[in-house]
Amino acid sequence: MTAGGIVILGWGSLLWDLDDLAPKVAGDWALRAGPRLAMEFSRISPKRRMSLVVCLDPDEGTPCATHAIRSRRTALGEAVADLAARERAPLHRIGWAEASGRGESRMPEVVAAVGAWCAAKGWDGAVWTDLEPNFRATTGEAFTVAAGLAYLRSLEGESLDEAQRYIRRAPWTTRTRLRRALSADPWWRGLRPPRP
Repeated sequence: MTAGGIVILGWGSLLWDLDDLAPKVAGDWALRAGPRLAMEFSRISPKRRMSLVVCLDPDEGTPCATHAIRSRRTALGEAVADLAARERAPLHRIGWAEASGRGESRMPEVVAAVGAWCAAKGWDGAVWTDLEPNFRATTGEAFTVAAGLAYLRSLEGESLDEAQRYIRRAPWTTRTRLRRALSADPWWRGLRPPRP
C-alpha cells in the first residue's frame, strides 16, 4: 500500500464488514500494517446482541497489531464522518491523528502513537473507532479475564452465538489476555459453532 493520503485503522468487525464504508475506501486491508495499540474484548455491544467486542483499552489491553485501509477521502473530517456513519457512532467517538501530531481521541497516547506512525509511514493522517470499554458501566464489575469469561458463560442463544462469531472472526493477531484464555478454555473450545 503506497503512502500519502488518509488511512482507516481497524482491528475488529470492520475487517470483515465494511458495510456502508465499502465504497469510501480503496483497495484491500493491509494486515498488520498499522501501529500496535493496546486492546481487549472489554466492550459489551448492543449492536452485537450484548456480546463482548474488542476496543482500544489502555488500562486492560495488550498491544496488538492494527490493520490499515486507504480512505478515498482527502479531508480528515470527511473520513471521520464516513467511519462514524459505519459505526453508527457520534463524531466524537472517532479518533483521528495527523502526521504533524495534531489529533483528537479519548486517549492522548493513541493520538501520539498514530501521529508518529503516520509520519514514519508517509500518511497524512489516520482515523479509527474510539469507542470506550464499557464492561464496568454495563455489569457493575471491573473487567478482568475471569470476569470476561464469566460474562461469556452467562450468555445464551443468539447472544452467545454472536459472541462466538465475533471473537472467532477477529484477526488472529488480536492476541489479548482474554483471547489467550479462551483458546485454552475447555468450555469455549467445546461450544458448537454457531450457524453463519
